[in-house]
Amino acid sequence: MKDDKINHIVTIFGSSKPNSGEEDYQIAYQLGKKLAEEGYTICNGGYAGTMEASARGARDGGGKTIGVITEHFNRSANDYILETVRVKTLTDRLLKLIELGDAYIVLKGSTGTLVELSMAWEFMNKSVIKEKPIIVYRDFWKPVIGTLTTELIHEGLENVTKFIRYANNADDCINILNSSLNRCNI
Repeated sequence: MKDDKINHIVTIFGSSKPNSGEEDYQIAYQLGKKLAEEGYTICNGGYAGTMEASARGARDGGGKTIGVITEHFNRSANDYILETVRVKTLTDRLLKLIELGDAYIVLKGSTGTLVELSMAWEFMNKSVIKEKPIIVYRDFWKPVIGTLTTELIHEGLENVTKFIRYANNADDCINILNSSLNRCNI
């Protein structure tokens, strides 16, 4: 574990649907494990699917995990979460996930993941939060981001596309994080 990155928290957004043994679960597991081995703390929504997988990987990699859960679902965090942050509403949960992250990795997901990506991006766009890396994992979100980027350029806001980075694997994520977080002095 690298001490110079121990305090950096990476919030991972993704689907709650994948189960152990499925490709999306395995991707999240490997990502969590590699990030933990690099000294990053993993933060996520604390429940099942890619949240469980990334936390499980992080724990197997010797890392710390934070799960942000909500009273709305009336469920406990998964077994791989070391620190649980319990908030009242889904909106509070989203805001806390964004607040805690020094960077964000967006895995394949549905409308909830889309909201998480959009809100983090918009908060940077409107200077609500400082610039932080948003890493989109693989190609799933490329069409959505491409459409938004085209509209942003049309509106004269092409500079806000700088917040989005693409990664094809866990090593790409780590390289982007190491470079971006060192540059930003987060």
